[in-house]
Amino acid sequence: MTSFTSKDFHVFQIDGLDERMEALKTTIRPKLEEIGRHFAPTLSTMTGDEMFPHVAKHARRTKNPPKDTWVAFASNSRGYKMLPHFQIGLWETHVFIWFALIYEAPHKEEYAKTLQNHLDQIYIEIPDDFVWSGDHTKPEVVKHSTLSKEELEALFIRLKNVKKAEILCGYQIPREQVVKMSNNEMINQIDEVFKKLLPLYQLV
Repeated sequence: MTSFTSKDFHVFQIDGLDERMEALKTTIRPKLEEIGRHFAPTLSTMTGDEMFPHVAKHARRTKNPPKDTWVAFASNSRGYKMLPHFQIGLWETHVFIWFALIYEAPHKEEYAKTLQNHLDQIYIEIPDDFVWSGDHTKPEVVKHSTLSKEELEALFIRLKNVKKAEILCGYQIPREQVVKMSNNEMINQIDEVFKKLLPLYQLV
């Protein structure tokens, strides 16, 4: 598996949809495909479900160039957005490793209730340096260590009640750190994060 370099992050500074998409396809996408091949068997073993990698194509875009890109892993070979899934990807500033349930998921409300029912367990088990997000299209996150239990529950309640609400939990590695990491260091880091996120997937 090939690590990310400064060149990968610079892709998000390229102006123009076609120009940035071309750079994404030639620079980052081969690495995401490689990551997909590497981690699909790992996640299949961990979850007990056969997991399939899905590299973001950004096919619907007509004018705004993508500000991030990723490979997602889900138990369906045709798509991932309707299912709880895992993601590895990057913004210009960092790499992200997520467990995600986004707004397309049809069973979002039931899952939100399950999260609420396991609030105490989740609050204790998620590491302090992990982060939460309610919108996969924005880079802003909330660190777990800064959340009260009530604030975490509010994220779950919003997931249940707001149609566009999402829930993502995971870990971010700043660009400056990523470019210094060896392939093995990156693989081990991602592995560790997935192990910590596995209980959220298993609650489904």
